[in-house]
Amino acid sequence: MPENNRQLIIVESPTKAKTLGKFLGAGFEVTASNGHVRDLPKSKLGIDVDNNFEPDYTIPADKKEIVTRLKKEATSAKDIYLATDPDREGEAIAWHINFILGAKKSLKRIAFHEITEGAVKEALANPRPINQALVDAQQARRVLDRLVGYKLSPLLWRKVRIGLSAGRVQSVALRLIVDREREVEAFKPTEYWSIEAKVRDGGQEFIATLLRRKGERIVISSAADADLVEVDLRKLDLTVSDVKDSETHRQPYPPFTTSSLQQAAANRLGYTSKKTMMVAQQLYEGVELGGEGSVGLITYMRTDSLNLSESAIAGVRAFIEGKFGKEFVPPEARHYKTKSKGAQEAHEAIRPTLATRSPEAVKEHLNRDQLRLYELIWQRFTASQMAEATYQKRAIDISAGEYLLRASGSKISFPGWLKVYAVAPEDESKDEEAGHANDNLPQVKTGEKLTLLDLAKLQHFTEPPARYTEASLIKALEEYGIGRPSTYAPIISTITSRRYVEREERKLLPTPLGVAVNDFLVANFPGIVDLNFTAKMEGELDEVAEGIKKWQPIIAEFYGPFAKHLEEVTETAKRVKIIPQLSDKICPECGKQLVIRIGRFGKFLACSGYPECKHTEKLIEKIDAKCPEDGGDIVLLRTKKGRPFYGCSNYPRCKYMSWHKPQSGLQAESKTTGDKPGSKPAEKDDAAHETPVAEAA
Repeated sequence: MPENNRQLIIVESPTKAKTLGKFLGAGFEVTASNGHVRDLPKSKLGIDVDNNFEPDYTIPADKKEIVTRLKKEATSAKDIYLATDPDREGEAIAWHINFILGAKKSLKRIAFHEITEGAVKEALANPRPINQALVDAQQARRVLDRLVGYKLSPLLWRKVRIGLSAGRVQSVALRLIVDREREVEAFKPTEYWSIEAKVRDGGQEFIATLLRRKGERIVISSAADADLVEVDLRKLDLTVSDVKDSETHRQPYPPFTTSSLQQAAANRLGYTSKKTMMVAQQLYEGVELGGEGSVGLITYMRTDSLNLSESAIAGVRAFIEGKFGKEFVPPEARHYKTKSKGAQEAHEAIRPTLATRSPEAVKEHLNRDQLRLYELIWQRFTASQMAEATYQKRAIDISAGEYLLRASGSKISFPGWLKVYAVAPEDESKDEEAGHANDNLPQVKTGEKLTLLDLAKLQHFTEPPARYTEASLIKALEEYGIGRPSTYAPIISTITSRRYVEREERKLLPTPLGVAVNDFLVANFPGIVDLNFTAKMEGELDEVAEGIKKWQPIIAEFYGPFAKHLEEVTETAKRVKIIPQLSDKICPECGKQLVIRIGRFGKFLACSGYPECKHTEKLIEKIDAKCPEDGGDIVLLRTKKGRPFYGCSNYPRCKYMSWHKPQSGLQAESKTTGDKPGSKPAEKDDAAHETPVAEAA
């Protein structure tokens, strides 16, 4: 075929190009732009605030060679198809490529939500113009974030610490974490007690919980009160006052969106949001499946839509019937309604591209991380189209004088969708009126006498609000309308990489630096870190994407008051003092107390007498566990990049390490080679690129 009859398809990544090339004939060539080919400059603001906020896009140095190649390839092509991702970011990349190629008239935009032969060929048959509204929405976000970041960051340098930076959405996420930490610190636990009775009916024993006294919910606030109740109960006869048998049904969860996938992967697999998206990208763009070549295993992973194509639904319903039986297929297909107001960035939820391609079928071709995430996605999608689960429940009320105790029990009579997607502990809701949950309860009748075998008094304390995990923070951001599918992972990655937040046993805790930055922004720029303002701005960006609003007036409305206020704060705001955490160690050089500070490689100890005394030393945090290899203390160490891991205090002589905190008071378990220094840990984002090496600050 002559060169000028060649069809050129441009995508973002080489992996995606390889997968696409499998479906196309000899007349097509697929090439990759390796992401954006133009961007705002790093060395300056790059936005003309006096000229309708016109962006000054440049070609980064590392993209000039790629741009030259794309121009050369485009010159000899008859038609050019821009097949970048089907969201605002992908639309903007297509727009930039179109610009550098000279806006060729023969250039066409195609989009598909799964990299399969049918989807690709349908897209080629239905090209469209570039959606300028989506491009403008992406530009508006980019410009807005650049204005906030480049204007606020120098102020943070002057008022807090050199080298800091601020982001519009990241600062709101930081505020949520700081506010939650203060709630935890201010919380005062309240003591309360519960009483459980072990009773017997004939030969079967079961547990009932004390719930009421004189018809009112009983509150036992001290050990003395619990003792008095116990004395009463031991003197009273126990009689069955009511038995209720019922059947309940549980509907399946909808298929995954970006947010729910990140939450489930965090809770069930221990993945960070960054790792989840990285692995999902691999599954979307294509994985080598032996003789099949490179195959895209899932649909596009940045979406807040719950829609499913009719062909996908029909395919999975047929699979379910063949695999599990007709009774596992509901009479009608399930359709889920998307709750998110601005859900329009992708047409479908995250699902396997082929329902019959089970995890077992692709197991030998995927690495451990890919397999676990694919299995989660496949199970959730398959379960979403299965019959409801049915439970048989029984509740037994027991009267003892003025007291009421209750026992409950349930069993699955028909598993339905639970056959595929098991309910995780965090998905279970606790009914405080249900009483103790028993695996099985006996057949009893009203008026029947029961034998009291024992009473247990249990002390409890109310608990503070739970600190945010990545999963719960993403859930909160989504509920508040802050950020969008493509931003959740970068938000968390940014605030942790800036050391405003640190992870401790999956919990997100603000550092003293993060608290200082947050407090400065809240005090001086309350509008920037206001939840309602940020959500409102997201809504306006959605309206830009829908073509309802123009983006420049939105930026102008924000920037005028912001710039004026920035000048005032620059003149009047006082410098913030970061309050370091005190340690229990004394400086060996001057005798003053050492404090815990955060540097490039994480926490370290420094003299509180700085700058007069410049003594620093490693921060060795001991864990109440012993090394299984030489009996040394287990301590918290850090990689070259500052990532925490648990190792032997005799490191580097002893090479034991683990990414997981050993259980206190026990000898740490020996780990497999997957947890050895220099190897690839199974469940941590970007840990594959880190060798655990303790670093002095």
